Amino acid sequence: MHVIRPVPFRLDDASWRRAGMDYLEYLDLRIHSSWEEFAVLMGDRRRWLFTTKGGTSLPVARFESGDLLIFGNEPVGAPEEVHAWAGADHRVRIPMAESRARSLNLAMSCAIGLYEATRQLGQPPTLDAAD
Repeated sequence: MHVIRPVPFRLDDASWRRAGMDYLEYLDLRIHSSWEEFAVLMGDRRRWLFTTKGGTSLPVARFESGDLLIFGNEPVGAPEEVHAWAGADHRVRIPMAESRARSLNLAMSCAIGLYEATRQLGQPPTLDAAD
């Protein structure tokens, strides 16, 4: 799991455990100082940005092994430069039945995106998204 600063939450062990991440010891957690640093490290890997501004509906998106699934900050989403980096064809929207709802929370969006990607690839999710 990659976390890109700035984040609206604390990054200490007690906060992770309180958030329900009791599998932290099995997680390859990487913290990056900026989106630019993260982008350089990820190179030319395909990327999918999950966003309410997405043009591609989740069932239409076709994931490949090695793809990056990117989720923005819960209150404000991903910065505009991340939208540009992902590209218009790789912005994914999770369909919602009730149009009055603004969006799903971050944890739910991550679970849905990871489940769909691993379902398409026919493999169980791994804890290290960088492999």
